[in-house]
Amino acid sequence: MSKKNSGLEFLEDPDALAGQFERAEDFFDQNRNIVLGVLGGIVLLVAGFFGYRYYVSTQDETAQTEMFSAVYQLEADSLKKALNGDGKTAGLLSVAENYGSTPGGNLAEFYAGLALLKQGKYDEAITHLNDFSSSDLLVQARAYALIGDANMEKKSYEEAASYYRKAADYKPNKYFTPGYLLKLAVAYEQAKQNDKAIEAYDEIIEKYGQSSEVSNAKKYKSMLEATVGES
Repeated sequence: MSKKNSGLEFLEDPDALAGQFERAEDFFDQNRNIVLGVLGGIVLLVAGFFGYRYYVSTQDETAQTEMFSAVYQLEADSLKKALNGDGKTAGLLSVAENYGSTPGGNLAEFYAGLALLKQGKYDEAITHLNDFSSSDLLVQARAYALIGDANMEKKSYEEAASYYRKAADYKPNKYFTPGYLLKLAVAYEQAKQNDKAIEAYDEIIEKYGQSSEVSNAKKYKSMLEATVGES
């Protein structure tokens, strides 16, 4: 490519280079407010981004600290104190509401849903568990399964099955997936969807033959098939 046609000849030509600078200065003079406004906006965006990250970090530390006592109360089955606090420390509901944008506040949604489920407040439990989200291998699937449990208690069997299916499909593994599939099969049975129940039992038997759930899967499948054959 020749210098004439490269578009880069000003790099080797001092006069051409000076002309480029002059044109840049003219452009800046004519558009000073626009240029400064754009640069100022970029600076504000960068500062805002790092400021927000710092704010979330400090808020998360507060959320984790406040949640510590509430989780202890939950493990001790003091559900009311876990949810509402003990007068000295915050409860899970407060942490979830005030720090929902932080990892700690997000986890508080999970624990609050679990506590509410234990209290028999199924709709409230479902709301908090749905507000929780995680990429964790264990906890997200557990949240789906707990929503399934709440719907089973409400006798909303098809809805329960849909969440057990989510739990089973979320990062499948040999440790927890068979249990979710067993719950899925039972939910399908309750919903009178026997073919789907048998499929769920078969999934345990075929994919997780070494699991502790496989014996129950075989037993329940045989009982269901016998019932279906009699009808």
